Amino acid sequence: MKILVGFSRIFVAALFLFSGFIKLNDPLGFSYKLQEYFSEGVLNMEFLIPFALLLAVFLCVFEIIVGVTLLLGYLPKFTVWSLLGMIVFFTFLTFYSAYFNKVTDCGCFGDALPLTPWESFTKDVILLVFILILFFGRKYITPILQVSFHKWIVFACFTACLGFAYHVLMHLPTFDFRAYKIGTNIQEGMSVPEGAPEAEFEYFWKFDIDGKEEIIKTSGEYPQVKGKYIEVETKMINEGYIPPIHDFAIEKDGQDYTAEFLERENVVLIVMYNLSKSEGEGMNAIKGLTDKALSQGYDVIGLTASSPQEVSQKKAQYDLSFDFYSTDETALKTILRSNPGIVKLNKGIITEKLHWNDADKLILDKVERSKPIIKETVEVEIDTLSVDTLSVDSEKSN
Repeated sequence: MKILVGFSRIFVAALFLFSGFIKLNDPLGFSYKLQEYFSEGVLNMEFLIPFALLLAVFLCVFEIIVGVTLLLGYLPKFTVWSLLGMIVFFTFLTFYSAYFNKVTDCGCFGDALPLTPWESFTKDVILLVFILILFFGRKYITPILQVSFHKWIVFACFTACLGFAYHVLMHLPTFDFRAYKIGTNIQEGMSVPEGAPEAEFEYFWKFDIDGKEEIIKTSGEYPQVKGKYIEVETKMINEGYIPPIHDFAIEKDGQDYTAEFLERENVVLIVMYNLSKSEGEGMNAIKGLTDKALSQGYDVIGLTASSPQEVSQKKAQYDLSFDFYSTDETALKTILRSNPGIVKLNKGIITEKLHWNDADKLILDKVERSKPIIKETVEVEIDTLSVDTLSVDSEKSN
């Protein structure tokens, strides 16, 4: 039992430390996941949504501290009860999410290690077994140092966690595990490689055959049966290959400008997923940066999911000189953990990402402004059409 408790102690502590640190590296991203859990369609606890970020930081720090106290053997009774309470709650939550297909990624390890709901539930069940071993064998959890040292180690870890959380919130995550990290080619991230597995579906066709309802299963083809069609249900059995970047688009007035801006060499994106939530101090910082970028020859555009009315209001309020385009809110939240934030592109490759607090760190050398690809394409098509028309008229006259 002593050996089993010793192994469980190291295993559980390591997992909690890893999980807590990964999420503390990106507390804003974890808060988005908590908001998803609190939403009406999941736990229906929307009153907690305004406190999601505070809860995210608390849970991350608490995971780390409990991992530390378990390793040290400090406050064993408090530690094992805390572990048991958390794992029981998380096991219920992941089962609920998996069974009812509510949240597709639990966020247990942030973006570093995405898990499906059933994988998360399995992980929690395994953890529950080890924590139960610790709970019933807690008398074997002995201190590894003098007890007087333990409280100072815990205090130092707690202070370091708060400092780290503050740093990543005021800047950006230290480690970026998302699909839009620096060096990523967005166009390549959106492409599907040749031979990649395609999505597979099963179709359940319901027919009325001689007054009796029958269901016929196919892989997509319409059943060749004599009867009256009623309805069809579709079930995905294999989602196939999904590109790392699959929800990114730059649109305006029904026109897609994604390819155009991903082909340009010097583009500065100002990411503001929700203008009503954009920080005023950040907007002032963005104003100065974008004016300088425009004067240096950069293409500057704003990406937001806000309405045209909100865009017009903010442009007038802060005297912004660049145009705004529409992009999916979830995609913008994934690109950058800052509202507003700055992304620098060179032919679709992300070369820099900055929080608005670091706007003055963006390097803006003098460059030659790009020519609009869409406009040139339209002009070429118009010229071609004009030449063809003249040729037809000339043939008719002859």
